[in-house]
Amino acid sequence: MDVSTSDLLYRFGVALVIGLLIGLQREYAFWRRKHRPDDELFAGARTFPLIALLGSAGAFAAEALGSSMGFIGALLVLGGLLVVAHYRRSAEADTGLTTEVAAVLTLFMGALCFWDRLELAAALGVTVAVLLALKVQTHALARTIDREDVYATLKFAVITAVVLPLLPEEGYGPPPFNVLVPYNVWLMVVLISGISFFGYVLIKVVGPRRGVGLTGILGGIASSTAVTLSFAQRSHDAKPLARPFALAIVLAWTIMFVRVLVEVAVLNRALLMAVWKPIGAALLVGAGYCLYLYWSEDLEKQDEPDAFKNPFELGPALTFGALYAVILVGASAAESYFGTAGVYVSSFASGLADVDAITLSMAELSRNGSVGVPVAARAVVLAAVANTLVKGGIVLATGAHALRPHILPGMLLMMGTALTVVFLL
Repeated sequence: MDVSTSDLLYRFGVALVIGLLIGLQREYAFWRRKHRPDDELFAGARTFPLIALLGSAGAFAAEALGSSMGFIGALLVLGGLLVVAHYRRSAEADTGLTTEVAAVLTLFMGALCFWDRLELAAALGVTVAVLLALKVQTHALARTIDREDVYATLKFAVITAVVLPLLPEEGYGPPPFNVLVPYNVWLMVVLISGISFFGYVLIKVVGPRRGVGLTGILGGIASSTAVTLSFAQRSHDAKPLARPFALAIVLAWTIMFVRVLVEVAVLNRALLMAVWKPIGAALLVGAGYCLYLYWSEDLEKQDEPDAFKNPFELGPALTFGALYAVILVGASAAESYFGTAGVYVSSFASGLADVDAITLSMAELSRNGSVGVPVAARAVVLAAVANTLVKGGIVLATGAHALRPHILPGMLLMMGTALTVVFLL
């Protein structure tokens, strides 16, 4: 492989930067936890860059010699040094293999840089640095998970890595059933389950007891309806906290609009261009109302919210998949037999139960041309409005009287803004 000197220096330079990033994190972590004067740093801000350069040099030697022994030699040298260093450290205290494994990875990242896989090497470097920096959070997460969390994680892994690749990627049957593609239906199950699962992991990492507002944000990723029901019920037992509870609820509703934009962006960029204005306007109004609630009362002294259960269960995931499929067929049939009005009615009715399913359905239908983009955009907005209306009804039906005056203005503002922008502007 003929590589210019400047390109070669650039690749070695990237390896140096990656090693420096990891080394600085290791050295910072060492000095932060150091307790004894005789403690020694195994590898830090100088050693890790050298290891990355060793990986690049080993790959360069293998290329120049026409044999993999050049890189294998570098790996064996590093491996020998790591064995000796770990033996000495483990003889003095109980120690893990985190730094040693990071060193081996750094060697391979240096080799990847020479092989012109710079994006992969940089991504791995950042990932390793983040994992090393999140030691406290990952240990805390491990201490908080239970058997239910483990089973839920395994189920999510099965539906993502095992079931999804096996499903056919073509539709069956005459219209409107031809829109039912098993792979696409299950992909939506994975997408929405992934969003909820990610939100749950965030709650586990930072803890639900960091404040009602933060729980509203993170809980909104998992389930804004669950947040609404939880805080509406708790408002009876802590009436002085009506405004903080309202803040958490409206934050969760605002995050629901963020979820809608993310789901549309992943599936259909053309629909995103049509839907971002009304949904974004409702999002901004919701965020502004949250700021009003936050600034109008001191939230330093507040009750702590309850913990959230893992949102992923196989039963609800299958139910969501069935709901998505029914909506997909129903919306396609409504468009065929009743025109635009049928789509709007079915979208509003579907949004009363679940905004994610109709959002994903409209994104898919507008992408394959079954529904026009402007119609799909209005349908998504109607579903979001219907869903917000249902959650407002939950507050009115189950929340304390003191909670209602703080919720209603925000609800009406978000709904009115979204409808005005999508239908009148």
